[in-house]
Amino acid sequence: MTPTLYWKDGFVEMLDQSRLPLEVTYVTCRDAATVARGIKELWVRGAPAIGVAAAMGMALGARDLPGHDVDTFLEGLDGVGRMLVSQRPTAVNLAWAVDRMQAVAKANRHAPVARIREVLEAESQRILDEDVATCRAIGAAGAPLIPDGAGVLTHCNAGALATAGYGTALGVIRGAVEAGKRVRVFADETRPVLQGARLTCWELMQDGIDVTLITDNMAAHVMALGRVQAVVVGADRIARNGDAANKIGTYGVALLAQAHGIPFYVAAPLSTVDFTMASGAEIPIEERDPVEVTHVFGRTPIAPEGVAVFNPAFDVTPARLIAAIVTERGAVRPADLHRLEDPAAEAEPFRPAP
Repeated sequence: MTPTLYWKDGFVEMLDQSRLPLEVTYVTCRDAATVARGIKELWVRGAPAIGVAAAMGMALGARDLPGHDVDTFLEGLDGVGRMLVSQRPTAVNLAWAVDRMQAVAKANRHAPVARIREVLEAESQRILDEDVATCRAIGAAGAPLIPDGAGVLTHCNAGALATAGYGTALGVIRGAVEAGKRVRVFADETRPVLQGARLTCWELMQDGIDVTLITDNMAAHVMALGRVQAVVVGADRIARNGDAANKIGTYGVALLAQAHGIPFYVAAPLSTVDFTMASGAEIPIEERDPVEVTHVFGRTPIAPEGVAVFNPAFDVTPARLIAAIVTERGAVRPADLHRLEDPAAEAEPFRPAP
């Protein structure tokens, strides 16, 4: 799998996903501002990957803060965190990673500033390594939900490219394939930025996994033909009640799945669950540049100049449409998700109908 981002020679190498699949290009991020730009301009995207990027951005920002006074250093680090969090408001992993890095810095406030910088870089690598392990656990937990010989529809990209490696929704698919199951993936193109066409198809083809590209408005027809037995998507933020925010168009796919009696699954790490939000109505929805809708790749116009555009990046799928949420701690019904807020608690595992 092509790495999404990694440390090299003291800097962050970030795969510029806005250039895929035509070019595989890495950008060297030498400071937090460049990491922030990469998050904003979709060089890196997907909630888990954004979280890892933010952690690395915090480590780079810490390195550039002047002076040796710890209180001044921590104040400056808070500013770096605010700058990073402001880039994309919906993906909760961004704020989660920043909060974790700040907590580590404050826990080491009695150490020299130079030592805190070292600890922060090590913590960012730990977050990356944990994400890969978490995604593999999600894949193992979700693989039993996929029947042998199933057609699986996914929307947007929740694969290795959206994480530090392996993926969430595509992790479930990879887990099923690794378990010996025959799986055929249908990938929605995912307008307007085409993450399904550009990214999901590219990475599944790299792995030799059977994938068929369809336009977003073909999903209902493909379901009606009986070619889809499960839908698996990722999430950028999940509320306590199980409502899940994901790439725009996901809600419509969930409605289609319900209409055709197809189970709809959401795969995401627990760090994507925002237990402070009671429902999806509280999730902030990012609105992006109209050029994403009026142009292809920001260059070729496909709409009349001056047309009004509404470009929300995400929508919220109500918990009632979700059969199960798959995390590193297993698959649970949305109504049981709140039980996982306690790290020591267990929730009744979800078991699909025979």
